[in-house]
Amino acid sequence: MRGTAHCPLRAAFRAAPARTMGCLFGGAALRALLCGPRFQCLLVRPSSGGPPWPQERTLVAVKPDGVQRRLVGTVIQRFERRGFKLVGMKMLQAPESILAQHYRDLQRKPFYPALISYMSSGPVVAMVWEGHNVVHISRAMIGHTDSTEAAPGTIRGDFSVHISRNVIHASDSVDGAQREIELWFQNSELLNWADSGHHSSCYPA
Repeated sequence: MRGTAHCPLRAAFRAAPARTMGCLFGGAALRALLCGPRFQCLLVRPSSGGPPWPQERTLVAVKPDGVQRRLVGTVIQRFERRGFKLVGMKMLQAPESILAQHYRDLQRKPFYPALISYMSSGPVVAMVWEGHNVVHISRAMIGHTDSTEAAPGTIRGDFSVHISRNVIHASDSVDGAQREIELWFQNSELLNWADSGHHSSCYPA
């Protein structure tokens, strides 16, 4: 096609991810470049019927130390910026009956009594997040259980002060997420709402 062989801008866009170029140029400028008459439209918009990829749900809970340190908003911001959709949230003083079921695999551990005492010492903010591969990505976002091994940039790496005060919980498997969501939430507390197409932080609506 005429002009294609001598177009360094097109070559640059082929070499760099669209998300990176969007952050460099800004969403509006990138759309103008890509959707102009020379390039036609190279951006793919989500279909109005929702994303074509499979969606998961996971339980995320800000623990008592995270609530007391006013980190709830920070946690929500990170998950929203990652592109996940909040479909349920509540603050509660977790009863021992829920905690015993939630941590049933740890009941034989020597730290179990201290864990239950800590988790019932103050309010917990429980949330259900929805998105593609959200279970695996959430675990990567929160970081290692031990704050000394949690990578900088993860929630625990940035905010956790001790393994026993590690700010946040996220389900570790799809099956575990389903079990935990059913434990912490009633079906009536979860909302199926349309977000009219997903826009990342680099491509504001």
